[in-house]
Amino acid sequence: MTEVNHRDRRSQSWIDGLQLIEARLVNIDHVVVEGRLSRMVGMTLEAVGCQSVIGARCMVASQDGRDIEAEVVGFSGERLYLMPIGSLSGIHPNARVIPSEHLYEAEVGDAMLGRVLDGSGRPLDNKGPLETTENKPLIGIPVNPLERAAISAPLDVGVRAINALLSVGRGQRMGLFAGSGVGKSVLLGMMTRYTTADVIVVGMIGERGREVKEFIDNILGPEGMARAVVVAVPADQTPVMRMHGAMLATSIAEYFRDQGKHVLLLMDSLTRFAQAQREIALAIGEPPVTKGYPPSVFARLPQLVERAGNGRPGGGSITAFYTVLTEGDDQQDPIADAARAILDGHIVLSRALADSGHYPAIDVEASISRAMVDIVDPAHMSIVQNFKRIYSVYQRNLDLISVGAYSQGGDTRIDESIMMQPRMMQFLQQDLREAVNWEQSLQGLVDVFAQAQQEESGNNVPLAVAQ
Repeated sequence: MTEVNHRDRRSQSWIDGLQLIEARLVNIDHVVVEGRLSRMVGMTLEAVGCQSVIGARCMVASQDGRDIEAEVVGFSGERLYLMPIGSLSGIHPNARVIPSEHLYEAEVGDAMLGRVLDGSGRPLDNKGPLETTENKPLIGIPVNPLERAAISAPLDVGVRAINALLSVGRGQRMGLFAGSGVGKSVLLGMMTRYTTADVIVVGMIGERGREVKEFIDNILGPEGMARAVVVAVPADQTPVMRMHGAMLATSIAEYFRDQGKHVLLLMDSLTRFAQAQREIALAIGEPPVTKGYPPSVFARLPQLVERAGNGRPGGGSITAFYTVLTEGDDQQDPIADAARAILDGHIVLSRALADSGHYPAIDVEASISRAMVDIVDPAHMSIVQNFKRIYSVYQRNLDLISVGAYSQGGDTRIDESIMMQPRMMQFLQQDLREAVNWEQSLQGLVDVFAQAQQEESGNNVPLAVAQ
């Protein structure tokens, strides 16, 4: 009997010991297996001896004791490919690589209004720390397309030519196609100051550092900055940081949209975002397929753009303008061609108009708003079609008119276009300090034809519609 009791006590002791070990194991933090840096080529780091997931944050120990942050962008066998977030100075061979399963998140909150942030969400404006209230995935949460509200209401952007001829709806995604130096930043600044949107989010991705301060001080101004959030990631930042900046700006816009607010998202530029992805993809060995752009670039573009748009019915919206740089004014540039396919319309800025002092330099012939038919009434649409028809007739015969080869009376359509051209060009121009709301824009469009009717009663084709 004594031997049985002794055996029972020993068994119970084993059980108690196992339970104690189990309790201790539960309280032990996740074990991190560190790796080492085996190779560095350009901006790409290769680590061995550790594992992590794509998009996770890793730390690389530098020689001076700093931890350099990097993101996992690929893997091959036992190797992880990392791309640094900041400077690589101080990295040495066999440096410790500390992986994590932590994916990047965007810290968001109402306190962001009026602030300027970098691609990591840190303030750049020396206005003190930023108080945030929520964390959102940097890559966003996909929205069921069947749950999105339809585009049905116009958004006043304060620019006469866009309001009247290229009407933009709340939740629409537009491209702003332009070469360098044709006034796209000025046009973005006008929309930022004069729009009726509740919140403006500006993403300045891959632009010159000088342009950031000029845009905030001279173009945006205190009035526009009061209800805006600016995410600035200049061209000297790493490609990962440039991509994070674009995604952070979109996450901030999503936060305000989910609060029921109407957001205007201005991304300058979508091309720099694509170029950042190209740098990363080529660095880890992805083959180029279209003028040096690898396939992942054309997969990333819709992933970013599709995050904008309307929320659920009765909620907020993100109306987005993405600038697309047409290198050499080539409208068939791969990024420009891909952007046209995934956006809800495009506004083309003309270098010829800009060189002649015509601002904003909007080429109304080459521009289109695909959602316009759903947000304006038939009478408005009819006037727009007549405006474009007359404008197009003049442009097609401009050479004949300019050299004096056309004689009045030869074609009534050309006669009409010559008469209407001065008023049309005056209507399309707008001073950058002039705000023109939705009603004023429509009235100005009607007045173009009404004034012509008073002077030339014989041109009844467009004037009957205007009445």
